Amino acid sequence: MTTTKTLTASDLRQFTGSENWYRHGLVRSVLYTDGAKYLAEHGEAYWLLDQIAFAQRHDTRLAAEEFQLWKLIVEQEDDSAVLTCDDGNGRILWREDIPFTDFPLPEVTLYFCNNTILLPSEY
Repeated sequence: MTTTKTLTASDLRQFTGSENWYRHGLVRSVLYTDGAKYLAEHGEAYWLLDQIAFAQRHDTRLAAEEFQLWKLIVEQEDDSAVLTCDDGNGRILWREDIPFTDFPLPEVTLYFCNNTILLPSEY
């Protein structure tokens, strides 16, 4: 059985604000927007929202940053990935090597500010 992922970069650009905010199931202080929810559903990437939310609780450097830029870059040759968080000025605060992902895009950027995960177009 094969599944076809339907997420494209142009799909994500359609989000320019959010009518709804969703509370993360385990880290209740973290919210996410319509665009982040769309990315998680259509990219089968709720794990990505989880990584961002969990990192807020377990890394004091992140908790101290008012604005965070999260970037997932997928290596197409072996389906590995690197997830990084920086302060918006290129200073890396957090990095995780991911040995395998089936995330459908070569890269995606999310922002985290005001305890909310959102797409850059929703900022």
